Amino acid sequence: MARIAIGDLQGCLDELRDLLQAVRFSADRDQLWFVGDLVNRGPDSLGVLRFVRALGDNARVVLGNHDLHLLAVACGSGGRRLRKDDTLDAVLEAPDRTSLLDWLMTRPLAVHAPAVRDAREDLMVHAGVAPQWSVAETLQHAAEVETALRNDPVALFDTLYGNEPDRWDPALTGAARRRFIINALTRMRVVDGEGRLDLKRKGSVADTPRGWFPWFDAPGRHSAEARVVIGHWSTLGLVLRDDLIALDTGCVWGGALTAVSLDDPSCRWQVPCASHRLPG
Repeated sequence: MARIAIGDLQGCLDELRDLLQAVRFSADRDQLWFVGDLVNRGPDSLGVLRFVRALGDNARVVLGNHDLHLLAVACGSGGRRLRKDDTLDAVLEAPDRTSLLDWLMTRPLAVHAPAVRDAREDLMVHAGVAPQWSVAETLQHAAEVETALRNDPVALFDTLYGNEPDRWDPALTGAARRRFIINALTRMRVVDGEGRLDLKRKGSVADTPRGWFPWFDAPGRHSAEARVVIGHWSTLGLVLRDDLIALDTGCVWGGALTAVSLDDPSCRWQVPCASHRLPG
């Protein structure tokens, strides 16, 4: 079975279809790994949800921050409302809204595949992994939030939003603990030497101020033995390292939609995208 990881879709269904043609995707042999942010800002979030859901076991999907935003709006939680640049109305008004959102609600925040032969184990999340977490701890913390999301999504979303706490502490409990976990897995880009998150920073790596690091270059990162597969950071672009595959190449901004074989990263595919949003 071939495993193919695909960058942030954000409602770009035509580009996904073109990419799967380029990959020569076959449901008999291939599994697609989606790094989250299936929806929003692009032209067809509804079509993307229907398409990816229909892939069944051929698709492994993690939740991104835009996916969580859709679920929060749908739940009417925390005063969360559509923003003027959202493109989610069609999903919220669809006749199959309930089944689509129920499916999305049950997607994980982290996906793991153990090491095979001499290869690294793979860990897929949308944005990043807190430097203090091992792979096992990341999966444990993700599962905490997944359970809360499935059992009582309204209660989760009512206390979800905010940038604090900005540093992991195993003693964190309740809403603060869940908020940090979600921020790390779905929003994080840079950290300081103590592992604090700066969730407002969205620029390129070159713009990172002194004393701050892309999370994957944080000194002493505890998940460094794994290959982490991410999206989220469009100004980072395509990165292929032994310990990192970054796949957000800005499709929704008029860049490209990218796929990479997890079994042989020298195999990669890109399709150009029509610009659906201007950067910023």
